[in-house]
Amino acid sequence: MCKLKNGFIKSIIGLFCLSSFTSIAQSNPMNVLFIGNSYTHMNEMPKLFEQIAVSKKIKINVEMSAKSNHTFKMHCNRPEMFETIKSKKWDYVVIQGFSRELSHDYQTIDTASIPYFNKIVDSVYANNPCTNILLYMTWGYEDGCKSCYDDDTFLKMSDRIKNGYQYLSNIYNLPIVPVGDVYKYVRENHPTIDLYREDKQHPTLNGSYLIASTFYSAIFKSSPINSFVSTLTPTIAETLQRSAYNVVNNSLDVYKLRNNTLDVSYEQTKAGYFAYCKAFYPNATSLKWDFGDGTNSTDRNVVHKYKKYGTYNVKLVVEDACGIREINRKVTFKAPKAPEKKKTSQPKTTSKNKKKI
Repeated sequence: MCKLKNGFIKSIIGLFCLSSFTSIAQSNPMNVLFIGNSYTHMNEMPKLFEQIAVSKKIKINVEMSAKSNHTFKMHCNRPEMFETIKSKKWDYVVIQGFSRELSHDYQTIDTASIPYFNKIVDSVYANNPCTNILLYMTWGYEDGCKSCYDDDTFLKMSDRIKNGYQYLSNIYNLPIVPVGDVYKYVRENHPTIDLYREDKQHPTLNGSYLIASTFYSAIFKSSPINSFVSTLTPTIAETLQRSAYNVVNNSLDVYKLRNNTLDVSYEQTKAGYFAYCKAFYPNATSLKWDFGDGTNSTDRNVVHKYKKYGTYNVKLVVEDACGIREINRKVTFKAPKAPEKKKTSQPKTTSKNKKKI
């Protein structure tokens, strides 16, 4: 256990996330739980997320414990939420605050939100210390919260909400799924797509599909394009898919979405055969790369040069509070092309040189 700001307690846990998940064979379905309110359950958003993943050939089970108008404190008064947390070994638990809960100043968040958020987090980790917890950053109302500030706007409210989620992220070292940023991007770049219901707060089906696409992009680090589109037109669906992926992919480091993943890329150049290996495990007590050619390294980020072409298994062994595990990736270098033999030119035979027979 580790003391945090204001005396709150958080377990130091090594979380487990698979980078490039779709390239890895699954033996068991991934289990994902959404905890939130109407911003979660409207249009059955978790189901949309599940259908996108299934259409991408991913085995997944998605459930939710969501109740309208609920804050973290109100969730803590729901025994059924804690029972749902205990019901499975969740791979991911997504936690969403009330629409205005994290738009307040830090002092208010410290007293009104963090004690109850901390209770939910502790319950998740007590059930399974390897669970990945994700913060679901919400969006500003269409015209801002006029009951909060007379001169409020969508952008002002969105910035306050973002600051609140970043505050939680910094305290708990948790990744943020930037749904609010994706909403902002679509509003600015595709203003004809309606994301709000008549109340100017809750999502339309377009909005919920955009949220589901954002979660797919954040968890699987890949594009939701060419997946399930619900009842949306293909054009609108692809615009929302592309928008979600672009925003997420450009903010992986900003929102700690690389936490507890690895990245292995490789290239073959005139200078040799290179593998670029990066490990993003902030809580690891031990890391060891095995490059499959008899060499290894304990550095987090490594550029490894192979002596010859071939297929190699790159293995990362990670040790943290979650235990010891191995993650494997294959790299393949093709044999260099043999240089073409130069053809010897032959003198052309002209009619004058022809011999008469």
